[in-house]
Amino acid sequence: DYNEAFNYYTKAIDTCPNNASYYGNRAATLMMLGRFREALEDAQQSVRLDDSFVRGHLREGKCHLSLGNAMAASRCFQRVLELDHKNTQAQQELKNATTVLEYEKIAEVDFEKRDFRKVVFCMDRALEFAPACHRFKILKAECLALLGRYPEAQSVASCGLYPAAMSETRLELLCLRTLFWQNKVLGPPDLILPRFVSFQNAKALKAKKEDGNKAFKKGNYKLAYELYTEALGIDPNNIKTNAKLYCNRGTVNSKLRKLEEAIDDCTNAVKLDDTYIKAYLRRAQCYMDTEQYEDAVRDYEKVYQTEKTKEHKQLLKNAQVELKKSKRKDYYKILGVNKNASEDEIKKAYRKRALMHHPDRHSGASAEVQKEEEKKFKEVGEAFTILSDPKKKARYDSGQDLEEDGLNMGEFDPNNIFKAFFSGPGGFSFEASGPGNFFFQFG
Repeated sequence: DYNEAFNYYTKAIDTCPNNASYYGNRAATLMMLGRFREALEDAQQSVRLDDSFVRGHLREGKCHLSLGNAMAASRCFQRVLELDHKNTQAQQELKNATTVLEYEKIAEVDFEKRDFRKVVFCMDRALEFAPACHRFKILKAECLALLGRYPEAQSVASCGLYPAAMSETRLELLCLRTLFWQNKVLGPPDLILPRFVSFQNAKALKAKKEDGNKAFKKGNYKLAYELYTEALGIDPNNIKTNAKLYCNRGTVNSKLRKLEEAIDDCTNAVKLDDTYIKAYLRRAQCYMDTEQYEDAVRDYEKVYQTEKTKEHKQLLKNAQVELKKSKRKDYYKILGVNKNASEDEIKKAYRKRALMHHPDRHSGASAEVQKEEEKKFKEVGEAFTILSDPKKKARYDSGQDLEEDGLNMGEFDPNNIFKAFFSGPGGFSFEASGPGNFFFQFG
């Protein structure tokens, strides 16, 4: 069960990121899954951590060879033989790499001679050792087309080449030759023409996306937005690329502080590709910025379930803390100050709000209004009690439950705070006229 093995090796790496054998084992697992480019990265990391790791060098060489880079593969197998000159596997793999290099050289010469049948033969032999090499497959498909063997050419070109080899210029050349070789339409138009159109769309899409990326890197977010939008209109069938474009445009919108638009773009991205971790992360951050913490927690949970890294775990934890904090009373909002308010600003805010909501000020109002103002007066006192005390403020800011720290706001008397705040030399007096005139004084 290679997928399950991959998940466990990933967890092991998260726990011990400097263990060469874990990367080597994950590389072997990825190779069994046919994911040679990812396997290559793990194998290279394993030998960076331990240059004497023989199996790591072997796996790196095998990945290079499978991807068609026989020269790099040879260097890896030679390194194994330096460490273990009797290693029979390295000896055999080195011969295989040499064989692939020879077939490549022969094919290059024969292509120039227009001996396309010989090139096909060489590529077939090379692909036995390099089954994941797109370059060899493309050359074989092109030569089959030039030989008039169009169904075979189309079969090879359609087998595992897209979208990884889409940027190859020879692939477009193959398509043109398949369509117009010797001024004939070669093959059923309903099969060939859509393929050609898709190549042309992919080429235009790639160019527009790259232009958008360049504009973004230069900080020209408005232009980047326009380019990504234009790209999204090119080929609605290119699901993976369009998912990336939506996510990129979402990033632009977040930079422009158009956070709801950014959320919409990321939502479109995950609708197209529900495994797109980057889009979930971008949307989650936008949810955090707009204080939609429940949605942020949901996205971070999705990310952490997929990739259980320390970073993702911390992001989820932060979102959960903010969600918990959001369900408490917002004492900063009650006082009308920001979270960086100074001690003096907090005192001034309390003075203003306490006088504004003091029950005596509203003694002539309806019972409903009096009850509401009394509630607000109490909340203002609570807010001042917490935010004026550095220790309580720190616990509140960190999301701790204040009642667990022995502070029961249910038994809180706001009048005590009011009296303590306004008592002192000269005292304080407050008069009001109109219905229910009143006067009170402290001091």
